[in-house]
Amino acid sequence: MLASFSRSAARASTARVFSRSFHASQSANVRNVPLFINGEFRESKSTSHTEVVNPATNEVVALTPNSTPAEMQEAVDAAAAAFPAWRNTPVSTRARVMFRLQALIEKHTGEIASAITEELGKIEADARGDVFRGYEVVEHACGMGTHIMGETVENVGSNVDTYSYRQPLGVTAGITPFNFPAMIPLWMFPVAITAGNTMVMKPSEVDPTASTIIARLAKEAGVPDGVLNIIHGTHDAVNFICDDKDIRAVSFVGSNQAGMHIFNRAGATGKRVQSNMAAKNHCTILPDANKEHCLNALTGAAFGAAGQRCMALSTCIFVGDTKKWIPELAERARKLVVRPGTDPKSDIGPVVSAKSLKRIESLVQSGVDQGAELVLDGRGIKVDGYESGNWIGPTILSGVSTDMDCYKEEIFGPVLVCLEADTLEEAIQITNANPYGNGCAVFTRSGAAARKFEHEIDCGQVGINLPIPVPLPFFSFTGSRGSFAGSTNFYGKDGVRFFTQTKTITSMWREEDINEGVATAMPLLK
Repeated sequence: MLASFSRSAARASTARVFSRSFHASQSANVRNVPLFINGEFRESKSTSHTEVVNPATNEVVALTPNSTPAEMQEAVDAAAAAFPAWRNTPVSTRARVMFRLQALIEKHTGEIASAITEELGKIEADARGDVFRGYEVVEHACGMGTHIMGETVENVGSNVDTYSYRQPLGVTAGITPFNFPAMIPLWMFPVAITAGNTMVMKPSEVDPTASTIIARLAKEAGVPDGVLNIIHGTHDAVNFICDDKDIRAVSFVGSNQAGMHIFNRAGATGKRVQSNMAAKNHCTILPDANKEHCLNALTGAAFGAAGQRCMALSTCIFVGDTKKWIPELAERARKLVVRPGTDPKSDIGPVVSAKSLKRIESLVQSGVDQGAELVLDGRGIKVDGYESGNWIGPTILSGVSTDMDCYKEEIFGPVLVCLEADTLEEAIQITNANPYGNGCAVFTRSGAAARKFEHEIDCGQVGINLPIPVPLPFFSFTGSRGSFAGSTNFYGKDGVRFFTQTKTITSMWREEDINEGVATAMPLLK
């Protein structure tokens, strides 16, 4: 059952606990990121931590603890203890909690977005978009009563009916990446807990504050103690989640290396796993495309969020004479303003870390060394007042071939690699030969060409005259091939299936009470 005390009392209590934990042990404005276990924010007893750095200044703003084994076990134990009562809470009651959470997220969008900007560097509009796309999943979870409906067939035999339920699994876990610190947690726990599960989340140690704020709002919305828990850490925390015997399912978004490790290690213990991983999203431009629309869309999709999106259009195939459009594309990209996310004039913020910046610059240089033309070079950019930040401006490499490292690797920065093809068929062949299948796009005015593309392309999500085709939550996020490993995809119908199991009941009720004796043959439903 839900906590009996009033929501106003809960808000006051939560605010006090959160304030004490979140702001304790400050030194030179560096805060300690709290754990959230069994409805309480608390400081970790760990002596090791990860520094949370503002990428615009490279100043440390917080310390993320590496949770101790005892703390991680306490989180799982709390989730396991909360599960029986929560699964028996009416689905309509669980949905009302999501309605309240939805309203609270809308009210506190600015607070969450500010934390994202400080710790990740996103510009304000993009940080708010991060929150909103997660908000939409909460909105969809409000209809869970419909989403978990089973199936019924009466009279499958004489006096025999068969029907099914979708039931929760138990304790689940979510491991989230740095690049969407609000959206991805909201892909996971609202679906999981509204379906009747409990969850232990491990947000990215790089930017955990958005998840912490959302957990505070979840408690205020009425999520009972133990239903949602947050631990912190790196490899040890991930391995703990993979190995723990009480965790039934693991949801992950991040790199291929981590994703396949989780898929294999958690899968070996019988857990369900959904693992969304790296991408190399291709955009195909046909000669009949609307040039203005196409170039504007490509500029935003390639360089927005500093290219740190798993659905960024990082690769473009120019078909036929459209390769002549590349200089115009470069002019648009050159006009984008690179500044801190707090600057209203900024179009592109910093990349997340100095390590990431070094890797991006190295891959750009590898392209030049291997024969690509550097049409636009964003390396070495200086931002007045923020000279220590992780800055790289829009960068374009043309004449790229599929054997170059800049093509084969996911760069995850504001870098667009440009290839050329003579025909639509060749562009489709190039895209399908790439190991990743998260998403792709085509720009054309031809319905026939668009239909050929959508039917023959081997990617999970396809945009037609739309650069970033991320589905709304009543569909599912359907990355495929090397971009996904696991049973079912994220949110939508697939997300509900992932966090539930089907129980099928076949029952016989007869008016007569006849003793037929013992039968040893296989029963036949006639």
